[in-house]
Amino acid sequence: MTPLFPGGTSISDLAVYDWECADGVHGGTPHLHTVSTEAYVVTGGRGEVHTLSAAGFARDRLEAGTVLWFSPGTIHRLVNEEELRLIVIMQNAGLPEAGDAVLTFPADVLRDRDAYLAAATLPADGSEAERAAAARTRRDLAITGFQQLMKEVNERGDQALADFHRLAAALVRPRAESWAELWSGTVEAETERTRRQLAAIADGDPAHLGQAAVVRTTPRPGPRAFGMCGRLQTWTPLHPSEVSQERSWSGRAAGA
Repeated sequence: MTPLFPGGTSISDLAVYDWECADGVHGGTPHLHTVSTEAYVVTGGRGEVHTLSAAGFARDRLEAGTVLWFSPGTIHRLVNEEELRLIVIMQNAGLPEAGDAVLTFPADVLRDRDAYLAAATLPADGSEAERAAAARTRRDLAITGFQQLMKEVNERGDQALADFHRLAAALVRPRAESWAELWSGTVEAETERTRRQLAAIADGDPAHLGQAAVVRTTPRPGPRAFGMCGRLQTWTPLHPSEVSQERSWSGRAAGA
């Protein structure tokens, strides 16, 4: 396994969709995360991220070198103006992959869990073209819901956003127990490991330093995945024995 940072941090490389939306801009699917903080490190291109939170609606410019963080509950929508590329950093690795995100579908879809899952799920065995079409349809439905939500917020203020948050929480509530188990075995366990290391250093015991390791990851095979905001590249770790063999071979080849 890839060693986890305390907090269970995971990363992915995102090429933001350049598909046109009904409002004339190009970009991804607006959504929020219910328990995880997210960060963007912009590596290329230009664009914006539109956010809706308790602080209201905001637009933040994105260009190479921009770093932007947002906490759970922040609805965010990526707008691609010119080949926008990001490194996405997620807290609580495993939870976003397990359904932590809720897309801004219209309220009638959010109230019906089966309808929501049907609209949010891409065909697992579909061709690239079929998955792309499904991802675009999903994005367009979320844009419709986002525009409706913005209208509601303008008319009813914070109450409209609070209503959306309640619908989002109700959708993911059935997963909360399994999330807690996943969190306990990863995020909590890694944080506890750091606590033990701090205690060991305080006691003058450096034994854990002798267990140091380097783990290399490689891009997962196949085409980029269809994410909510664009095409995703993720990585898979080599087995520790493969890491040792590769480092040993590299050293011999270099004459080390």
